Amino acid sequence: MFDEKRLWKDRAGARVKDLGRYLRYIFNGHLVIVLLFLIGTAAFYYQKWIEGLSSGFPAEIIMAIILGGFLTYSPVYNFLLEADKVFLIPLESKLKGYFFRSGIASLFFQGYVLLMALAILMPMYAHISSDGFHRFFLFFVVLLALKAWNLASSWKIHFYVQSSVHRWDWVVRYFLNAVFTYLLFKQANVLLLFLIVLIMAFYYYSFYMRTKRMGLKWDLLIDGEEKRMASFYRLANLFTDVPKLKDTVKRRKWLDFIIKGISFSQDKTYLYLFTRTFLRSSDYLGLFIRLTVIGALAIYFISFGLGQILLSVLFLYLTGFQLLPLWNHHQNKLWVDLYPVAPMYKSADFHSLLRTIMIVQAVIFALFILIKGEVVIALLTLLGGILFTFMFVNFYSKNRIKDVSSI
Repeated sequence: MFDEKRLWKDRAGARVKDLGRYLRYIFNGHLVIVLLFLIGTAAFYYQKWIEGLSSGFPAEIIMAIILGGFLTYSPVYNFLLEADKVFLIPLESKLKGYFFRSGIASLFFQGYVLLMALAILMPMYAHISSDGFHRFFLFFVVLLALKAWNLASSWKIHFYVQSSVHRWDWVVRYFLNAVFTYLLFKQANVLLLFLIVLIMAFYYYSFYMRTKRMGLKWDLLIDGEEKRMASFYRLANLFTDVPKLKDTVKRRKWLDFIIKGISFSQDKTYLYLFTRTFLRSSDYLGLFIRLTVIGALAIYFISFGLGQILLSVLFLYLTGFQLLPLWNHHQNKLWVDLYPVAPMYKSADFHSLLRTIMIVQAVIFALFILIKGEVVIALLTLLGGILFTFMFVNFYSKNRIKDVSSI
């Protein structure tokens, strides 16, 4: 006898157990201390920035744009597996309760994220509004109801395989979310808000009627679930080995000029391999780009000289630390051990690449400060970045790799 309640309980329990196992590694790492320092620094400058806002600052528009994104991105965590394409499709009609529970779990988790986003943005709103924080709870309840509508609508859209339907749904829902949120914070007429609610209700009802006789698109649901878990596994892989992680590789022909600059010699074999891996793997190149962009913008908008230097060093540390798994990227590929190359070249080439990446990032940070006309701070940031890179590569990373290799 098929029991969908037992199935959901087992799947959800296994997922929570899996997440908890890797979260222990993440939150036990010393990287958390660095992140807490970054959050504290950001909070300090955020508070200083808020104190300088005028009464005419468009806080409602900014909040609507940001919260609109949080509301629109509303995937339903379905806990489906690859094998379900075969074994659960015949039982689709009996899984309504299963997916309803998944929707409730998704609302609970995403509602918490929405609460954190609203809590971060509310000081900005309270500064320019006479109400202050008095309406915080009311705002959250309304936004939580809006999140529930987004989850329900997003679920109905997954009955379609056409990518154009998904794109237009995202655009329409984001527009409705942003407009409603803006009017909510502007404390517009209740009738105007009610009119948007009617439009939202009609939007959901129209897709509800269209999909009544349509079957679930299992490939789409399972693919989305795997992508979400892959994102988490990539984060966990920075702290421990994750056997379930699947490598994602993308050909980037426009970066071939970097590869062509490596000499065709035996002692550069591993430099070629590590460089090609860094450029083609979304995990490493994407991480470098994200941290560089975030770090450069943060350094640009901070006016405190010492803070800019410390922040650049922190982002260099985050980049270097999170690129260390590149060392073991090919450890399970036997053909790499067949290279007729001395082992010492592997360590030398890896650290050469790591050093180059971190120095390039330090140069970018210094250039962003130089754009502001702060020549002395830019030079100090560059010198501090180069000095930290030398210490990180020659001491920390070598010892770290030595410890991992000895296990």
